[in-house]
Amino acid sequence: MNLLSFSSVMATVGSVLLAILILLIMITVHEFGHYVAGKALKFKINEFAIGFGPRLFKRKSKKTDEVFSVRLLPLGGFCAFEGEDTGEESPDSFTNKAPWKRIIVLIAGPLMNYVLALFLILVSAFAFGQPVFKVGSVEEFQGENAAVYAEYSLEPEDIILKANGKTVYLVTDLAAALKGRAAGEKVTFTVSNGGNEVEREVMLRADCDFKSSSETGKIWSALGLGTVMRDGAKYWDVSAVYYRFGFFETVGNSFAYSGRIAGTIFKVLGELLTGNLGLDAMGGPVTTIKLTSQLATQSVQSFLEIAAYIGVNLAVFNLLPIPALDGSKVIFCLIEWIFRKPVPRKIEAVIHAVGFTLILLFAVLVDILQFVRC
Repeated sequence: MNLLSFSSVMATVGSVLLAILILLIMITVHEFGHYVAGKALKFKINEFAIGFGPRLFKRKSKKTDEVFSVRLLPLGGFCAFEGEDTGEESPDSFTNKAPWKRIIVLIAGPLMNYVLALFLILVSAFAFGQPVFKVGSVEEFQGENAAVYAEYSLEPEDIILKANGKTVYLVTDLAAALKGRAAGEKVTFTVSNGGNEVEREVMLRADCDFKSSSETGKIWSALGLGTVMRDGAKYWDVSAVYYRFGFFETVGNSFAYSGRIAGTIFKVLGELLTGNLGLDAMGGPVTTIKLTSQLATQSVQSFLEIAAYIGVNLAVFNLLPIPALDGSKVIFCLIEWIFRKPVPRKIEAVIHAVGFTLILLFAVLVDILQFVRC
């Protein structure tokens, strides 16, 4: 019994370490994007660090005086440009470089995250196929017009490829295809069953009045899917499987899939601002590590998918015009470029400092709400 407990604990620790490693790689890749662009544009770089906190390892280049370091806390990293945070106006300082050069350096970090995420999506798609939804069972309609609903219905083993002519990558794609439609309306689906692709007209069994992206149950209910019991709980009888497309279609789908992930982020942010989605549906660093550890250890496919998802998230999030993030710094560079005069450096520094503090507080808050919810 003790051996089993120890094995379970070690498996949990291993999965958490794997999740932290994924986050660390993504953040390091982000900072490496800044570094490469900075070197190409001849910016002076003082230090490239993996992690935060006290230094565990340090090496200084005799040629450039750049410091490479590995630090204690593996949940971050940075590429420190000369005068970037201090605001010093020396000839080599970050703020003394042309605004367009700074914009390129700032955008390079998120771009590198996206490139890596796209690469992982391509690897996963070619190796295993594209993730799609497979119908397990369909519930028999009770009441009037039961025969009509039975005729216009999905069938067991159907793999959903398209809805209304648009490829389905995520459950939010289904929500977009069905939103606003009423019970009794027909929607055309392209499905694969037994290796054959066919089109089915599906009569909706419920109104599709979705208010947020978290209402996935309404989607499966409207499509008439059955339910199954697992571990004493009821789940919709639908599963994620992998489907192989041709070479060019796989490449195109991979680009589109990355774009849909990015679009989902904006959709969720919009739902948060409108109040259609509560803060308890979000997650901070602790929640992210927890979910990543659960998914990354399931299979190689899951590992690639969650790593790619995190990469796209980091790319999009860092480009948002929120103080302390790259997107906000780009805005300040654009203001300087357009008006030929920068916002006072001290004011900009205060804005970014306040923004960074608020981001940290928000991350802690959503993790607490997740803990309370559980």
